[in-house]
Amino acid sequence: MKTIMEQFWKDRWNERYSNKEFAYGEEPNKYLKKELDKLKAGTILFPAEGEGRNAVYAAKMGWNVFAFDISVEGKKKALHLAASNDVKINYEVGELESIDYELEQFDAIGLIYAHFPAAIKSHNHKILDQYLRKGGVVIFESFSKKHLSYVQKDEKAGGPKDIDSLFSIEEIKADFSNYDFEELVEMEIELNEGLFHNGKGSVIRFVGRKK
Repeated sequence: MKTIMEQFWKDRWNERYSNKEFAYGEEPNKYLKKELDKLKAGTILFPAEGEGRNAVYAAKMGWNVFAFDISVEGKKKALHLAASNDVKINYEVGELESIDYELEQFDAIGLIYAHFPAAIKSHNHKILDQYLRKGGVVIFESFSKKHLSYVQKDEKAGGPKDIDSLFSIEEIKADFSNYDFEELVEMEIELNEGLFHNGKGSVIRFVGRKK
């Protein structure tokens, strides 16, 4: 399956990340931080990592960090954030299929608001699974399909506005069928992340270990 990210997606994210302020803040996602702190440091991948807040935190905790995004502006901000925190991250720009990671290269993958376009999101999950070693961990937080009603009431909550780009528990179970879920929940949370994640929202969170 060949997928080509349309130019408007790249333009959208380059525009968002070109501002001086960090779109989602400089601090790591709270769920990612809580779960990552439980793990022994190894090699981790952050897909759709944007401005690098989670990647930089992992690097500060001793992880060997890899990340990618379609946004050149996101990479610039991420490398600046890494330098200001005196850490290094390996950051690529491009779509997943254009980046050459090795099979079972990673001990963990952090999927934090990695909302790939609906047509390729499950496909990308299957590719990412190949890059995670057996026994490796996925830490996931993204908006659920219920979130659409939240963002319709308050755009400050952020997130996609098309339901097919959002997630359901059933989709997660299908995409990660070869995982033992240490946690898999859909819940309402209070968002306070930078400029674009503020207010109440509905998310799916999971920690899964590859069988």
